[in-house]
Amino acid sequence: MSQTSSSEPDGSARRREELAGNLAEVRNRIEAACAAAARDAGEVTLIAVTKTWPAADVLLLRELGVADFGENKDQEAAPKAAEVAAAGGPPVRWHFVGQLQTNKASSVARYAEFVHSVDRGRLVRSLGGAARRAGRELTCLVQVNLAATAAVTAATAAAANVADQARGGVPIGELGQVAEAIEAEPGLVLGGVMAIAPLGVPPEQAFAPLQSCSLAIRAVRPQAMIISAGMTGDLEAAIANGATHLRIGTALLGDRRPPVR
Repeated sequence: MSQTSSSEPDGSARRREELAGNLAEVRNRIEAACAAAARDAGEVTLIAVTKTWPAADVLLLRELGVADFGENKDQEAAPKAAEVAAAGGPPVRWHFVGQLQTNKASSVARYAEFVHSVDRGRLVRSLGGAARRAGRELTCLVQVNLAATAAVTAATAAAANVADQARGGVPIGELGQVAEAIEAEPGLVLGGVMAIAPLGVPPEQAFAPLQSCSLAIRAVRPQAMIISAGMTGDLEAAIANGATHLRIGTALLGDRRPPVR
């Protein structure tokens, strides 16, 4: 997948064509994976992860029918969301998918509708206060640490190394505690669970606990049906294990660029 600069003549049209082709390929993969898993592709929401890519790409993908967009750094996401809103047109849904510091909660609460990476009580409280101050409601997902699950055996645990630990997440046995904190916090809605496959672990094995993770969340709120899992390299395994929301970046937009300034 080539990258086309919008500064070239007809760059926007070329970029739109590129994105349209990539989007068609991703949708074909989703449909094939759903067919293999005997699932309805309509059950799966595609989130375009636009980190490092400009607001212009968000607008082009919106024209192509994408409504959900993910970002992982507030310092990039906040101005991008503002630029997209200022451009007018149909609203989009912003998903914050990266690790979130409590001091960024107030900013995120002003534009995001979903926060996928809730992993501690202090963050729950910060997001709840921020949502109330903003007069908005945030749907929060509990991020599970799959590297700490039984599916990651001793033989593969070494591959799920310190780099993975930096991704955060809650052990399966503690999911209910964080879920209950979200459910009890005014301004927040418990939406489900989020997971990232640990490095070095086959995704089919890593995602095997997703259904039990979802059950733990739904024991607190039966309507919390979201399972956010699956990226460019492992979306098929995620769908096979019940994912309802996919976070796709590279397959849609190309190789990551330097961060947007």
